[in-house]
Amino acid sequence: MRIAAVQATPAFLSRSGTIDIVLARLGEAAAHGAEVVAFPETFIPGYPVWGSHSNSSSWEHPDQQGAFAWYLDQAVDLSGPEFGQIVSAVKDAGVFAYVGAVERSASRGSVYCSLVAIDPAQGMVSVHRKLKPTFDERMVWADGDGAGLVSHQHQGVHLSGLNCWENWMPLARSAMYAAGTEIHFAVWPGAVGLTQDLTRFMAREGRIFVVSVGGVYGIDDIPEDFPLRDQMAASGPTYFNGGTCIAGPDGEWIVEPVRGEQIVYADLDVAEVRKARQNFDPAGHYSRPDVLRLEVNRNRLA
Repeated sequence: MRIAAVQATPAFLSRSGTIDIVLARLGEAAAHGAEVVAFPETFIPGYPVWGSHSNSSSWEHPDQQGAFAWYLDQAVDLSGPEFGQIVSAVKDAGVFAYVGAVERSASRGSVYCSLVAIDPAQGMVSVHRKLKPTFDERMVWADGDGAGLVSHQHQGVHLSGLNCWENWMPLARSAMYAAGTEIHFAVWPGAVGLTQDLTRFMAREGRIFVVSVGGVYGIDDIPEDFPLRDQMAASGPTYFNGGTCIAGPDGEWIVEPVRGEQIVYADLDVAEVRKARQNFDPAGHYSRPDVLRLEVNRNRLA
């Protein structure tokens, strides 16, 4: 199965501009024979990079409120016509896609870090909302739920995906293994330091392929009129440098972490997963459900 991991920079805080980038990269990846295409965490309209590069915990600070209001305004209504363009493009291209998006809640006052799975025949098949935002992300994103802790079958291969540090959560990983995943997509804002250890570890632990997908962000990508831009500029010019990489079921690199905007391609033979599970299947013959048991609440909570 040929996969494409899109390491790119969004049109930061522009929903329509970033959707245009997604459509272009989808078409490019499909033209290169990709069967599954994945984008970074909250690619539409971008990761809240100001959280760790400003006074994000300041109570009722007008610039922080202005930044959040902008983010909320540019968040995605997954049932709306704009995101529908992506669903249609996926169907036209005949690929399966994982797209990171900032999902606006029905209350219109909260946003989720969501990973949307789109099937070329069925359209949107799941929306996974990040279970627990990490550190300063909690100033922006609401808690998610387990409704999206599922795998999907495409061309006979089981696919799954998690957001960023969820991939460090042992029980979240176990839920993916139990769902039968064979190729797992770990999506990140984008940094070699985030992906270089966990990607190989998870691949080896689960005896699966793990595709980590990261973005690229720098001060030049931040709009001039963004209220926190001056604070961000003071912390340096580069925030995320990519880190997209792929590891095989033996925990060895197929593609080592890369930097800069590019699409990373790989042809993955799922037979290697079956071979690796001869001596270790964490959710099968090497499990003890009579002693250790995982229960997953897959209800949508909001």
